[in-house]
Amino acid sequence: MPKTVTPLNDQQVKNAKAGDKEYNLSDGGGLALKVKPNGSKLWIFTYQRPFTKKRANLSFGVYPDVTLAKARKRRTDARALLVDDIDPQAHRDEHQQTEKQKLANSLKTVAEKWFAIKQTEIKEKTARDIKRILKLHVYPQLADVPISKLTAPLVIDVIQPVANKGNFETVKRICQRLNNIMVYALNTGIITHNPLSGISHAFEAPKVESMPSIKPDELPQFMDDLKYASIKPLTRLLIEFQLHTMTRPNEAAKAKWSEIDFDNKLWVIPAERMKMKREHVIPLSEAVLALLERIKPMSSHRDYIFPSYNEPRKPVNESTANMALKRMGYKNRLVAHGLRSLASTTLNEQGFEPDVIEAALAHVDKNEVRRAYNRADYLERRRVMMEWWSNHILAMPNSNIHPIKRVI
Repeated sequence: MPKTVTPLNDQQVKNAKAGDKEYNLSDGGGLALKVKPNGSKLWIFTYQRPFTKKRANLSFGVYPDVTLAKARKRRTDARALLVDDIDPQAHRDEHQQTEKQKLANSLKTVAEKWFAIKQTEIKEKTARDIKRILKLHVYPQLADVPISKLTAPLVIDVIQPVANKGNFETVKRICQRLNNIMVYALNTGIITHNPLSGISHAFEAPKVESMPSIKPDELPQFMDDLKYASIKPLTRLLIEFQLHTMTRPNEAAKAKWSEIDFDNKLWVIPAERMKMKREHVIPLSEAVLALLERIKPMSSHRDYIFPSYNEPRKPVNESTANMALKRMGYKNRLVAHGLRSLASTTLNEQGFEPDVIEAALAHVDKNEVRRAYNRADYLERRRVMMEWWSNHILAMPNSNIHPIKRVI
């Protein structure tokens, strides 16, 4: 007949004194209070492991941190697991390991792992922008939150103050970066689903604003203003170079002499410097070649065609042209990037083939099927078009424009 155990009471547990040797006070059902010679009291649960039936002890914690009532609750939970042939010690260890992994996989920790890979694929400027977005708008409140604990309402509350200021473009970038991180976590098995996939829909979409640009009939006045502008000669030449080549401000500002093929009259911009990470080849008109000859005495001994005034070994800042345009009185009317729009509008009005214009602007067709079947660079047709465009610019001081014969 099994020995009957009288359950303990709170007073017995409290008054249990240390002896020369440790001893146990049983509460029944496998639960006992182990009293050690140093006076510490530890709750122990004794049971047989499922299947192997080996005897095992599981600690429930130290008294009085764990009261008699809490110890009994843990005994009940453990016995419920045993009914289902689950080892309570293995179950606890697995749970603790899971929680440790959750804490180790905080949003900031996972973000840094994602960023370590991402920064190898993007430009330095984009990398700086990502780090700034996370540092300013994400980390202050979410850095230590386990990524598995992130929810849409939680993250939306964090982003809402940015939206309240009307900074919807920033909101868009925050949502994008958070989703980049969540997709990385999903693909690496850290989480099983992405609860943030639709958070951008909780905010107003940013309004798309075109880059300020002048109209084609304003080009004569612009060229006249540029000719007499109180700006540095190399800056004036930079603006002209960008206008003729239809390039983006950063592409023109960082142009290198080594990229110019004078024999074949080409400018080959490597893929890593292009927005879409594709090499871009630009046919150089006679006017651009003449421009480069004028620049040679100023910088041909340097790597960059347009070196920085303060640090000649580095390229001029891509904002230099914009600052010059503002000083010329074109603030809110024209930015350096708007010169591309000016060229595109003019060439379209002149009837040049849209695909040739898009190729000259280094645009990539968003239609994947069309892009796959339309890989032509239209180099020779672009050469004719670029020559016409340069002649058009040079003819600005005159009223009579005689476009050269073009291939359409």
